[in-house]
Amino acid sequence: MRILLAGGAGYVGSVLTPLLREAGHEVTVADECWFGVHLPEGVDVVRADLFSLNRHFLKGFDRVVFIAGLSNDPMAEFDPALNFVQNAALPAYMAYEAREAGVRRFVYGSSCSVYGFTGDEICTEDHRVNCPYPYGISKWQGEQGVMHLAREDFSAIALRQGTVNGHSPRMRFDLVVNTMFKSAMTTGRITVNDPSIWRPLLDIRDTSRAFLAAIEAPESVSGVFNVAWGNLRIGELAELIRDTLVSLGGPQAEIETLNRSDYRNYRVDCSRIREVLNFTPRYDMAETVRSLWEHRHEYGDMEREDYYNIRVFKKICEHLQVSRLRAPGGDHA
Repeated sequence: MRILLAGGAGYVGSVLTPLLREAGHEVTVADECWFGVHLPEGVDVVRADLFSLNRHFLKGFDRVVFIAGLSNDPMAEFDPALNFVQNAALPAYMAYEAREAGVRRFVYGSSCSVYGFTGDEICTEDHRVNCPYPYGISKWQGEQGVMHLAREDFSAIALRQGTVNGHSPRMRFDLVVNTMFKSAMTTGRITVNDPSIWRPLLDIRDTSRAFLAAIEAPESVSGVFNVAWGNLRIGELAELIRDTLVSLGGPQAEIETLNRSDYRNYRVDCSRIREVLNFTPRYDMAETVRSLWEHRHEYGDMEREDYYNIRVFKKICEHLQVSRLRAPGGDHA
């Protein structure tokens, strides 16, 4: 199939793109490339504002996969307005234009962040969403905009991903497993704010496989799917990372518990994606740590600015603000 990956030059896209090509699909990546390009040679990359990709551009694609937008709470809270544009309006717009172009399926990269704070409940896809903060709200709105467009000749699939972790050619150290790994390697400590809160976790290789499953599912399938390897308390995760590193010959990290409250606490049930898309994760979090360990010599300075989305994003926002101020009309341009 001909597949457009919107936002495909980022952390997930840099793993998903080669997987799709190995499966025999033709991949075009459209991205503003805020974080550079770390894709295999020969991949067609369109550098563009995704709002410029109308139905005329999208005509001829079999699938559009949306993994663009702002990627986490710090970015969303730094610029809430841009967050709602990129995470809510943009996927709905692209899904509409894709449907009008004759694309058969739109796959939206949603997030388990929509569940917010749920205590010890296990959330199915029918659970009430409960996030009061910009990132989770915008992902829910984007999901609703996309799913609203599904019809007999246009299917829509939303993957509510757990926190994605692991090695990517476009590396990040601002994700919970990656952050703990980095901290253990560089400081000999793993800091835990609240050991009791739950997170659904997912290896980046598995989220890429889940997108492939969504792309290749029968065209009659539409729906929302939780996708995670499993759920762990943050304190348990820290212990797992510490013990796995020791087993690999890494440092014996000390766990530092701060007992600071977190406004996100959720765990999810993933039976629907197993039953409907026949998808089961392959990689547990010990395997995720192993992948990070195996690539450790590639990372260099793990505090590099481009490993942290919020640091890069702040510079981009500063540049955008300067550009607006310099435009004709000054502040109101």
